[in-house]
Amino acid sequence: MDFSIALILSQDGITNGAIYALLALALVLVFAVTRVIFIQQGEFVSYGALTMAMVQTGGIPATTWLLLGMGVVVTILDGGAALKKGQMRKAAGVAGWNLLYPLVLAGLLASMSVNTLPLAIQVLVALAIVVPMGPMMYRLMYQPIASAPVLILLIVSVALHLAMVGLGLLFFGAEGQRTPAFSDANFDIGPLMVSGQTLWVIAVAILLIVALYQFFERSLYGKALRAAALNRVGAQLMGISPALAGKLTFLLAAFIGALSGVLIAPITTIYYDTGFLIGLKGFVAAIIGGLASYPLAAAGAIAVGLLEAFASFWASAYKEVIVFTLIIPVLLWRSLSTHHVEEEE
Repeated sequence: MDFSIALILSQDGITNGAIYALLALALVLVFAVTRVIFIQQGEFVSYGALTMAMVQTGGIPATTWLLLGMGVVVTILDGGAALKKGQMRKAAGVAGWNLLYPLVLAGLLASMSVNTLPLAIQVLVALAIVVPMGPMMYRLMYQPIASAPVLILLIVSVALHLAMVGLGLLFFGAEGQRTPAFSDANFDIGPLMVSGQTLWVIAVAILLIVALYQFFERSLYGKALRAAALNRVGAQLMGISPALAGKLTFLLAAFIGALSGVLIAPITTIYYDTGFLIGLKGFVAAIIGGLASYPLAAAGAIAVGLLEAFASFWASAYKEVIVFTLIIPVLLWRSLSTHHVEEEE
């Protein structure tokens, strides 16, 4: 291996690490606020990329009907409860966000040639379809068991992951998809040729991390999520709704996952089950951060990306094994260096 090859591998590792960093931050956030190990984070990556591909073919993405179905169930549950209490305004708001919104979205997709619109609009359409599934998923699957032990929440996450993989095969088929790059430009930097899409991935990842930092430091909702992450019971006593915190957390996680999928779809072929491996590598980075530290999770993600890139050069057949083996010494070190703490009731 010479210096130029090392630079090329480092470029690939940093690009992949930027995506893993976003997913790791989402996993840490979800676990800190809700105690849910968000295994299906990778499925949002696949859904975002493949929904984008379906938007560009000119049809109505099948995920639109999944969004509508979830919205109907949420409307029946929350809208019906509001009607029983005589809260007509709340019932109308629930129906508007969860039922009217997917119907209007489906109507627009059926009446417009979205594939002829600018690429930025197509990205927004794909995100508008996939991202609202996050809070709906929390409401339907996690909110009723929010106080359950972590093991129960993990079992639910595994079940949802399997269900989303199966639905992905039904919606998108077994064929992989790629989407056009955001930019066809190429830049020569010494021995490196950096593509415009690579710069897009790194720039968006940095901007999103900065935006999340500003959100948590300066916004009221961000501070509420931080409070819920530090002390759920104390936050609830201060008037912060656990249900609202959970929905907002899942909204952010779904947005990060779907946007990551849209960013990497021009770089690699995405299949219905591709997101699982990508999500697992983000999970390895989150474990390095102890499912608690955002900076350590981001640093771990870059390390995972670099390790994967160099392992693919030296031992491509074992690169996944090498990456996932990284979790063993981390868990061993953490088990020896931390004291056991009983889960709060």
